Amino acid sequence: MRDGVRLSTDLYFPVGATGPLPVVLIRTPYDKNAVRPDQAPGKVLASAGGLPVQLFVHQGYVLAVQDIRGKYESEGEWRVGADSRGDGQDTIDWLVAQTWSNGNVGTYGCSYLGENQIQLAAERHPNHKAAIPQGAGGVYTGTNRTFAFMDGGAFEFATAIGWFPRSGNKFSLAYRSDMTDSEFRRSGSYFSTGPKVPPIPFDDAFYWLPLIDTMARIVPYATHYEDMLIHGPADPYWETYEYVGDSDRFDIPALHINSWYDLGISETLHLVNLMSRNAETDLGRKNQFAIISPTGHCESEAATERTVVGRRNMGDARFGYYELYLRWFDRWLKGIDNGVTDMPRLQYFLMGKNEWRAADSWPLKGTQWTRYYLRSKGSANSRYGDGMLDRSKPVADEAADRYVYDPRTPVPTLGGVVCCTSDPDATSGSYDQSGLEMRQDVLVYTTPPLERGVEVTGPIELVLYVSSSAKDTDFTGKLIDVHPDGTAYNLQDGILRARYREGYERKVWMKEGEVYELRLDLHAVSNHFLPGHSIRLEVSSSNFPRLDRNLNTGGNNYDETEFLVARNAVHHSDKWPSHIVLPVIESADLPQ
Repeated sequence: MRDGVRLSTDLYFPVGATGPLPVVLIRTPYDKNAVRPDQAPGKVLASAGGLPVQLFVHQGYVLAVQDIRGKYESEGEWRVGADSRGDGQDTIDWLVAQTWSNGNVGTYGCSYLGENQIQLAAERHPNHKAAIPQGAGGVYTGTNRTFAFMDGGAFEFATAIGWFPRSGNKFSLAYRSDMTDSEFRRSGSYFSTGPKVPPIPFDDAFYWLPLIDTMARIVPYATHYEDMLIHGPADPYWETYEYVGDSDRFDIPALHINSWYDLGISETLHLVNLMSRNAETDLGRKNQFAIISPTGHCESEAATERTVVGRRNMGDARFGYYELYLRWFDRWLKGIDNGVTDMPRLQYFLMGKNEWRAADSWPLKGTQWTRYYLRSKGSANSRYGDGMLDRSKPVADEAADRYVYDPRTPVPTLGGVVCCTSDPDATSGSYDQSGLEMRQDVLVYTTPPLERGVEVTGPIELVLYVSSSAKDTDFTGKLIDVHPDGTAYNLQDGILRARYREGYERKVWMKEGEVYELRLDLHAVSNHFLPGHSIRLEVSSSNFPRLDRNLNTGGNNYDETEFLVARNAVHHSDKWPSHIVLPVIESADLPQ
């Protein structure tokens, strides 16, 4: 690199090929050796998107797989999200200077491996010709999901507990400055280059307080967990991490891959628009494409003839990913005019109908932003309450729905967009929520069974008018598809820490007895509610352990051991019309 740091890079060449050849580059924090084709089945780096050696090298590409700065066999100091731009540029400079390179480099990979592609794309290196970022939504700081460890000002706790011990440590190898490549080849295999992670006692660790000490009780080595935890969503700290923002410019064709149960799905779709809108030329402006599957994080290619996501059967969700990846790189790295850019800008899986759909924009053209109002007689607690979702706005005062949020007994996480944790009980996807809906601290609002199908595809916003006995607390929302037999499958959810209701740049507190407006981002979804099904919304104040518990004191939360019980209320009346805004496609919704 430009500062002299050496990044360990494996090169794979197609046997018998005559150069110069195009290059596919993968930059990973997860050990480049996991990509080796001699690894046992199941050990190959999942976040590299399958088997890149067989996929690309056998089709005439040189594959370069690199440990990023400060990870495994590479030198230097690693920081989360940092050095992706400069190190990416320097790596491409080195690759295109080789006699076997034709000067065209494409990038590939999922999760962190996708996010560093987006950061590199913002540098507009002339030899960076194409990208396939997968599951790469967390890189964009214009939203509330900085590096995928925040949502609505709350901390993605379950993900953090699983990810930081394995991948977020601050230690790396220290090589002799005069060590040669041949010397390393002879001796490197005798040394461990990654952390040895002890068993994590998830059931206990999730409840330890204060949060700031949790990681130190799990592993003896330092990680970036504390750094992520103590800095709020608008802290200037994040500006040091090279994340992409509205001021960045782009000009690279990119094929974005993600899924509805990935915690960065909204951000991926935002990036598609951003990279098109901020493109320097038509090359980047007209060549942003997205494929959205119904699966979890980095699991799109795992779809089968009978795809089950959590416990919900999605039918045949297969897509010709690997063929498409090759055609994409053939077009941009080999110059083959194969018609790959004739496909729709957006291809997405419509859950419920369990079929692939196509569109040319996001949000979809003709979207009807439809309000469904929260209604009740003041007893929406649990699925046996009187909560309703109604297209009609309340015309008079209705009794508010009230519940007690006790941090000792938070609402348990069941599915959703949980990512990157080794806890066997914290799995992503769609599960029957009806058991959780027995709780008195879960408000449940449901439409009557639908007479006609309703397609909901697009971003979702929940507007709540709330009050609380606490100066700060959380409010959550969860969109549900209720089947005729009562099975209630979760689709999307979101949260807002009330202190951030006026923006993430400042904290404001609540006063008991006053009503405040909260706007919750429930992210994005595509689901067809079939006739006979119902649309349901759950409202509560916790989703634990996926998201950290608000201790209701108004303090920092991460350094506290004491907490308060909050008595929370959701108001719905002509003055305070709490509602969810659904992106309805066409007019096949409830009668007016």
